[in-house]
Amino acid sequence: MKFRPLHDRVVVKRLDGEEKTKGGIIIPDTAKEKPQEGEIIAVGSGARDEAGKLVPLDVKKGDRILFGKWSGTEVKIDGQDLLIMKESDIMGVIA
Repeated sequence: MKFRPLHDRVVVKRLDGEEKTKGGIIIPDTAKEKPQEGEIIAVGSGARDEAGKLVPLDVKKGDRILFGKWSGTEVKIDGQDLLIMKESDIMGVIA
């Protein structure tokens, strides 16, 4: 991918949601909710604080994260559906 986010933004690829319920019922594509879990593809250099010092991000490329339902902006880069969001939209890293 030839895209680098700026400042405190990250590029996230959504992870696929469940195809079946726990009871074995197959969920059609039209009824699925978009997953709120993803993998970070690229990160920006960080934000600047009040004094102008660069503050690096807490997340890194390859981290699995949880984010808000309406977080980020959906974009298509190199044929992939991705999200661009600020680090503050990320709720946490999955260990």
